[in-house]
This record gives sequence, structure tokens and C-alpha cells, in this order.
Amino acid sequence: MSEPKVQQFRTIKIRREDALNYHTQDQPGKIEVVPTKLLSSQIDLALAYSPGVAEPCREIAKNPDDVYKYTAKGNLVGVISNGTAVLGLGNIGPEASKPVMEGKGVLFKKFAGIDVFDLEIDVKDPDAFVQIVKSLEPTFGGINLEDIKAPECFEIERRLRKIMKIPVMHDDQHGTAIISSAALLNALELVGKKIKDIKIVVSGAGASAMACIKLYEELGARRENIVMSDIDGVLYRGREDLDEIRSYFATDRSVRTLAEAMRGADMFLGLSAGNIVSTEMVQSMNERPIVFALANPDPEISYELATESRDDIIMATGRSDHPNQVNNVLGFPYIFRGALDVRATAINEEMKMAAVKALAKLAKEPTPEIVNKAYSSDKIIFGKEYLIPKPLDPRLITSISPAVAKAAMKTGVARTTIDNWEQYDIELQRRLGIDQKLMSQIISKAKKEPKRVVFAETENIKILKAAQILQDEQIAIPILLGNHKKINALVEEHQLELSSCKIIDPYVEQARRKVYGDQLYEKRKRKGVTQQEARNLMRSRNYYGTAMVESGDADAFLSGLTSDYPKTVRPALQVIGMSSEVKRVAGMYIVLNKKGPFFFADTTVNVNPTTEELVDIIGLTASSVRSFGITPRVAVLSYSNFGSSKGEVPEKTAKAVALAQKRWPDLIIDGDIQANTALNVELQQQSYPFSRLAEQGANTLIFPDLTSGNIAYKLLMEIGSAEAIGPILLGMNKPVHVLQQGSNVREIINMVAIAVVDAQAQQTIKL
Repeated sequence: MSEPKVQQFRTIKIRREDALNYHTQDQPGKIEVVPTKLLSSQIDLALAYSPGVAEPCREIAKNPDDVYKYTAKGNLVGVISNGTAVLGLGNIGPEASKPVMEGKGVLFKKFAGIDVFDLEIDVKDPDAFVQIVKSLEPTFGGINLEDIKAPECFEIERRLRKIMKIPVMHDDQHGTAIISSAALLNALELVGKKIKDIKIVVSGAGASAMACIKLYEELGARRENIVMSDIDGVLYRGREDLDEIRSYFATDRSVRTLAEAMRGADMFLGLSAGNIVSTEMVQSMNERPIVFALANPDPEISYELATESRDDIIMATGRSDHPNQVNNVLGFPYIFRGALDVRATAINEEMKMAAVKALAKLAKEPTPEIVNKAYSSDKIIFGKEYLIPKPLDPRLITSISPAVAKAAMKTGVARTTIDNWEQYDIELQRRLGIDQKLMSQIISKAKKEPKRVVFAETENIKILKAAQILQDEQIAIPILLGNHKKINALVEEHQLELSSCKIIDPYVEQARRKVYGDQLYEKRKRKGVTQQEARNLMRSRNYYGTAMVESGDADAFLSGLTSDYPKTVRPALQVIGMSSEVKRVAGMYIVLNKKGPFFFADTTVNVNPTTEELVDIIGLTASSVRSFGITPRVAVLSYSNFGSSKGEVPEKTAKAVALAQKRWPDLIIDGDIQANTALNVELQQQSYPFSRLAEQGANTLIFPDLTSGNIAYKLLMEIGSAEAIGPILLGMNKPVHVLQQGSNVREIINMVAIAVVDAQAQQTIKL
């Protein structure tokens, strides 16, 4: 056996205070109900409720299936629990389980565009539980059962599936089974073994373990080759404490302990407790063993120990900081999406198997650049460290949901059909807002190679709280500029843990101030700055911080939370300066809403750019958008559509478009164009079919002046249900980014992640 390779993995640390703050900030909880129709006038009110609402009621009374036409039922799932088996917490009751159920709802919405009502039921009796859920059938298009203890969960799901005509799935059972089955199929292909021949050992005898084995059997695993154990040892024929359900999995073999069962095994499935498998057990397994240690947060054996114990192992866990994460989010959103879209009456075994095969197949396909960038990899390729797709892969919805829908149609449980599958793929992407995962991808990429980020405003508690999260999640390495005593007092007052963070007080760093000041003097001595003035400027944290970046003592600088924009940008321009490849800097915001990300520029720097300056801004912005893995579709905005009105702005923007098109022939760009026209594909195709943006619309908006850009993004932030991330400073020689005044902790973290990715990119360019 060759010398094993030791790998380093990051463990995400979640502090109690941060978790509680997350759930209480802005408004309590994680979900809200948002109207899908206008309700701004008396007519709207009359249509939405009395008397207009009577008309769809009458139609549904005549034809009950019209409930899908006139209400949200077809896109509404009930996440229902009694809180008797909450993951990692046990029987904590319905009220305490509500944060988990809300979280499930967030995942349904984020990954599949499905709306959710979470219902926590104060009932343990299976008869009463079944009766309550059955009575809710008119409300929901599907039911996701969650965190119900065994064996009651088996009976509840079985009975509800039998009596309800909408899809019902207990995700704790089937989600893990589906994802791990896909991973197992691909792992077996890599090790050259057949599922009918392998010996399987299972640690854990709960709902998910039993569902996994039943699905493995459908794939071809043989009962006589399977050994299951629980806290009391192996489930064997004749063991007196086994109930009817567990007796199904009892073995005839003479093994009685997990260690005995592991000898000569080909596959280990762990759904039990952390750190119960030793390296000796793994070493006793057959050649090319498959180990799925899925207990959370601590696997049955750590990834490091397992991979160090032998180099022919294929390993999966439930953790995001290791390869091959078996995560239910790879399954349930897309399974329900496909089931809802054909109005399935059930989620049957064929639909589950379709999801398994779609997942397994997707892992073997070439990964798109957006996925590679999200995980900071040159190329993610099918192999022992990539058995199943990544959770942020945007192809999941267009791979799994159609497969599930087709299986529902083929097996006769679909009440509607899909005829145009290409159009369905487009609808899936549009429903999801396929680019909404942008910040998740940026943060994931930052975590792959954290950089040193200097903070100037460290006497603001928001900065320190952000630094705590950045340090714990290893998004960045914070460097705090400020007075040691003041910073430490705030850390102690708010019970933070920043002892490993470097704190630097520019006032006491005389020698370093002198070095940085002399460097600035050399750059500014012919611009009226004396040597002593340059050294004195280094007492300012904005000057000192940017000098650290310029000298290589840090990788990025962040400021602006409590100061005006020019006070942050001016030191950066004087100390670091613009990139040699550009003639100016510009400011850009990322504006996120349910339709995906949009990029606004220039919103912060250039007051009234000339035609040539607009071209520079277009180039800077397009380059930045591409760095996020997105193809820019650029609209240069005006109050005119393609010369419909005359004036300085339409003429300037039209000329800028023409010059940009010559400089970058492959760039998708058009203008002059009004903002609503740029975003409205239907309007363009009807009135301006010649527009280069008519096919997909714009995602990158270039404003003709600072006033219009600044007003636009701020209005959207306040009244447009949009989140603005920025300002992102474009064109600097090294990463400097400016916080918006009053930014919250989450916005600070987002900006730091962007700064880290910026630093990674600049390092790559220099290498």
C-alpha cells in the first residue's frame, strides 16, 4: 500500500449567537408570504377578493381540477412534522422543530422555485396524524413529511400514500436513499464491482437506513449480502428485541458486532453516530472498499482517517467540506418539481429510480465552467472524489425534474403531460432564476483559498461580527486596524472569539508607517505631497490599509461602512492606483432578485462620462461579469430606444455602443435603449426584433451618468424587493472595495467574499 496523501479540510464553525441573530434579524424566521398579483387599487382589491374572487370559486366548484389553474396549489408543498425525530436533536416537539421546517421551505424555494407552508402538528398518534394530513389535501400540491420518528413514520407515509391523490414523500427515508444510491452506482463503476456481488454493512437501523437498503435491493443488492446493526449490535435472526420492521433486515450470518461484519465487506453505509468506526475496521474491508459515513456533523469515521488508512478507498460523507457530499438537497426539490409539473398523484418507486439514474448520469457529464468556478477547480471530472453532482450545479433541476416527470407519465400517475421538453427546460430555468446562486458560488470559491483582508472600521461591531463569521467559515483571513484595547473590549462585550485575528494599530506602528509613507512619497512627490505629509497620512487607517495591500502585507482592503465614498476611494487611488490596462476606475453593483443577478455600472465613480469613457466603463463591467462565470448581455441605457428621441444622452450612448462593438466584436451589447425595453424580451421581439438583446434580454446595465445609476440601484433596494451588493470598485491595480454606509453583517460578508475572489484572480494573472 502506497503512502497515503494527507489532506486538509475546513470545518465550518457555527456560533450560537450568530445562529440566533440570523433567525431574528430584520423579522423573525426565514420565510414570508409574498403576493403574486398587484394589490394597489380598489379594482385590484375587488378582483383579488370580494366580489371578483367568486368567479374562480364557481369555476373550481364546477371542475375541481381548475384549482390548479386559479390558485397556487400546483406549486405549493406542505412540509409537515411533529418534531419527534429532528436530525441531531431528537424528540424536541413541534414548536422547536419549526426553524428546521422553515429551513426546508427555503431550500424548496431556492433550488426548485417551489412555495412551502410549514405545518408543525402537536400529534404523536399515527391515526390522528394521518387524519390531519389527509384533510389538508385540497390545499397542497404535494406533502413532504419530515422528522417523524420510526417506526411511526413508515406507517404514516404508507397510509397517506394509499389514501391521498397528491405526491407524498418522507424525505428522511427516501432522500438519503436516492442520493446515496446514485453515488453507489457510480462508485461501483469505478471499482469494477457489481451490486449483486458486494457485501454491504449498515450502521444504523432508522428510517433512512432502511429506505437505503430497500432501494439498493431494487438496484440489485442481495439480502443475504447485507448486515445491519444498531446501538445494540447486529440485527440477526433470533435476536429477541427486534420488531417486525427490523426483523426484515436480520441476517442469518453468525456475526454479532460491527467490527466482525466489516471484515471482507465491500461497502459500508453509516447512518448512525460519529466516530464509531476505526481505521482497523476500514483496513479489514475488501479491496477497493466503498465507505459512505453519513452521520452529521461527525461521520462514523472522519474523512481524514479513512483516506489515510488505505489509498484504494472511495469515501463519501454528509459534510460540505469533503468530496462526495450525500446531501438531500440534491434530490427532494427536483423530485417534487417534476411531480408537481405533471400533477402526479404519487411519488412512486419508478420516479425515485429515475432520480437516482439522472443524478448518476449527470456526474459523468462535463461540468460547466460556472460549476468549476464555484468550487475553484480547473476541471471537475467524474472519479473517486466526484461521484455525485455538486449542490450548486445549476443543471440539477433540468436533469432530475424532467426524468421524474417522464417516469410519472410512463407509470400512469401523471394527470397532465409535457409535450415540449426543450420548452420545459427553459421554464424550469426561468422559474428558478437559474443565476440566483451567484453569491453562494462566490463564497464557495472564496473558501477554497482564503485571502488576507484588511478592515479599517474595526470599532464598529458589525465589522467584528463579520470578521468572526469570516474567520469561522474560513472565507477570509481578517486583519483588524485599530486600537487594541477598544477592539478587545468590544470582542469581550459581545462574546466574540477573535484571539487569532491580527490587530494592527497604525498609531503605534511607527517604523511601518515610515516605510509605507516613503513608498507613497515616491508616487506623489511630483503631485505636491512632501515626505512628512506622506508619513503622516499613514496614521489614517484607509491609507495604512491600502499601503498594506500595495506592499504585499495583505491581499485586499475594505472600508466605507462609516465614511463617505471619496474618503475611501481617494487613498486607494493614491496608494495603489489603477490597473495599467485601464484608463479609469468605475463602480458596479450586483442587484439580486428572483429573476437572477443584474449588474449596474457606473453607479459610484464617474459623474458624467464622455462617449470614450463610457466605452471604458463597458469594458471594465463586462470583464467583471465574466469573472463571475456569467456571459454579459449589455444594455447602454438612455431615455430613447434606438434613436426614437434626440439629445445628448441618446447620441452619446449610441456612439459608445458602436465603438464598444468594434473593440469587442463578440460582446452582446445594444443601445441606446430604455431600461424597461432592455429587460423586456417580449417588447423587444415585438417592436425591436433587430436588437442584439431581443433573444434573452439584458443582464448588465450601463447608465449614462452617475445620477441615474445611483438613483436606480437605491430605489430598487428600498422598494424593489432587490438586494444590492457593492459597490464593487473596478479597474484598481489591487483589490480595494468599498462598503455601503450602514451595510449589515451579511452585506459585509458578501463584499469580503467578492474581494477574496478578486484577489485570487489577480494572483492567478500575476502567476
